[in-house]
Amino acid sequence: MTTLEAIFIFALLFKTGTELLLEFLNRSQVRKYSDGLPQALEGVMDDETFAKSNKYTLAKSKFGSWEMLFDAAVLAVVILAGVLPALFQWWTGFAGESNLSSALFLIFVMVLFSVPGIPFEYYSQFKLEERFGFNRSTVKLWIMDKVKGSLVGFVIGFPLLWLLINLVGWLGDYWWIYGFGIMFVFQIVMMVLYPMVIMPLFNKLSPLEEGELRDRLMALSDRTGFKAQTIQVIDGSKRSSHSNAYFTGFGKFRRIVLYDTLIEQLGHEELEAVLAHEIGHYKKGHIPKMIASSAVMMFLGFFAVDYLASSEWFFEGFGFESANLGIAFLLFSMIGGLFTFWLSPIFNKLSRKHEYEADDFAKNAVGSSAPLSRALRGLSEKNLSNLTPHPAYSAFHYSHPTLIEREQAMAD
Repeated sequence: MTTLEAIFIFALLFKTGTELLLEFLNRSQVRKYSDGLPQALEGVMDDETFAKSNKYTLAKSKFGSWEMLFDAAVLAVVILAGVLPALFQWWTGFAGESNLSSALFLIFVMVLFSVPGIPFEYYSQFKLEERFGFNRSTVKLWIMDKVKGSLVGFVIGFPLLWLLINLVGWLGDYWWIYGFGIMFVFQIVMMVLYPMVIMPLFNKLSPLEEGELRDRLMALSDRTGFKAQTIQVIDGSKRSSHSNAYFTGFGKFRRIVLYDTLIEQLGHEELEAVLAHEIGHYKKGHIPKMIASSAVMMFLGFFAVDYLASSEWFFEGFGFESANLGIAFLLFSMIGGLFTFWLSPIFNKLSRKHEYEADDFAKNAVGSSAPLSRALRGLSEKNLSNLTPHPAYSAFHYSHPTLIEREQAMAD
């Protein structure tokens, strides 16, 4: 066993063990309230719905733990059993070691290693979500989503990977700085193109129909300085009864998007408060801040790939005979999560800070915290949200504050 393999095993066991412990703590926390809602949450949902919510949380947690163990086992086999070097040797035997071949190999490996997880995805959608009344998809639609997603991923991913791999030959030692610049620009462009070009391949988006609700939301948009050109409704109900709202793009390309399920579940005042919250993210500059933090992580990632790609010991430690930039990208993408996982509480804390600020903006925009509070309670009930997560689990997995935390903050 090489030193790198030993480090990998330790990192994998430490991360997986921590995640399993967090799931255990969260399940224990949920079971504490098996007799009914805590006093601070009285009125959010009735006892029957709360019991169903707890069952849903426990079922997802147990299923997630088994999926986590499976994923860890697959990753361990792939990294430690020489699967990647063997696949690479087989691939280069007939496709050569050109940059084009390397880019195609990365696509091939990512598709290949996504296959073992398909049964878990199927079970989650058609068994677990179905059992609790959320699934509205069909097997045909689910398969079509997989096929279209793979095709879109190839059309976008392959040229991008080929370009990044070629940068070394074109630009030399500083390729990674240009690579970061290309990926950063690509990320910004996709914020504009995704809702306009890619999303319609999967969902139908249509303008919110004329009427009281549209007038109310457009008036809110105008008086808060958001100046939306249109409000669109997405047919999320064809896959799930879960609901959401968000805006995409920036500048003149920004769009407000509401799930049709959200419109079904909330009244006009509550929808206005939800939209005010989303506008709050825009007015408070949260999107540029998140893009900036993402850019920092991306920059460090490219720096790390460049360092590893020029280190023979890195490839030898995982069984490869020679250095290859494509392999460096592949190994970094497969192993990097073992280390970035520990940054989750930091990014979640930042995200929760933004949520509090957006809540405060919404409270001021509609004149009261009551509509947003009612909306959050309604969505918690409809989505069977876990109202009592363990603090440690919340720190690692919740990008939004809990309902109690949000209502207490709005009351201050």
